[in-house]
Amino acid sequence: MTATTAIVTGSRRAKRGRGGMIKKRPVDWLMLALVVFGAVIVLVPFYLIVVNAFKSPIDYATSGPFALPQALDFTGIQNFWERVNFPQKVWNSIFISGLVAVLAVLISMFNAFAIGIGRVRGRTWIVLLFLLANLLPQEALLYPLYYMFKEVGLYDNVWSVIIVFTVIQAAFGTYLLSSVYGTFPKEVLEAASIDGASRWQILWRVVFPISRPTLSVLLIFFFIWTWNEFLIPLTFLASNANQTVPVAISVLQGDRLMDVTTTAGSALLGIIPTIIFFLIFQRTLTRGITAGAVK
Repeated sequence: MTATTAIVTGSRRAKRGRGGMIKKRPVDWLMLALVVFGAVIVLVPFYLIVVNAFKSPIDYATSGPFALPQALDFTGIQNFWERVNFPQKVWNSIFISGLVAVLAVLISMFNAFAIGIGRVRGRTWIVLLFLLANLLPQEALLYPLYYMFKEVGLYDNVWSVIIVFTVIQAAFGTYLLSSVYGTFPKEVLEAASIDGASRWQILWRVVFPISRPTLSVLLIFFFIWTWNEFLIPLTFLASNANQTVPVAISVLQGDRLMDVTTTAGSALLGIIPTIIFFLIFQRTLTRGITAGAVK
């Protein structure tokens, strides 16, 4: 072993700690501290919701918002459950979000197949049009959509919200999938075409199985985004029977009889379904992101 090789080997060993672990640099510790700080900022509101949801109003007044409850009290959760008929609100949100997610993914896939693989004329301008549609604020759509749904008799109907969100989410999905399908291997498509496959067969037997991870990620995001939407459901779903969970929570927060514990209980019940949905499809989301990162 030469002297130069010994010096290089020694310097590499010096950078490693015990057990072959690479020593942390100051930049690594700084990044770790920033991640921990960001996690604390995210978890503090969730902690306040969980802690205050199981307090009585007297316990909250005496101990404050950050203290743990002296005894578990389900009065706030029970009050919210009974006032808004929470199971009905959950079903409305699941029905709207689930249907929007499925329809938006299907429409996005059909549009992207025609634009990215079908190579229609003016595809660049069409994709740009879908991008501009995503940039429009929802406030600009309320006035024309309100009168349109009034005229066709869909005001205060869940289908009005389903139609609006399906179009909005499909615009984003089309913009995203068009770029993905634009880089689809031409050899695979040509081989399927030589074997006698029609465009419909190419879509469902070749393109769909390969892009399934990306479509699964879009499905999960579309469901969560639609579940958390507030302004459009508040505008178009006037009756109590058609309202979603976010609308029910906001309406009760303006009630004079509403207390902090009931508000915390409503927020806790509102986020539990999305947490359950995320935990169920967490592996699907991880696989989809990994498949999109590794080509």
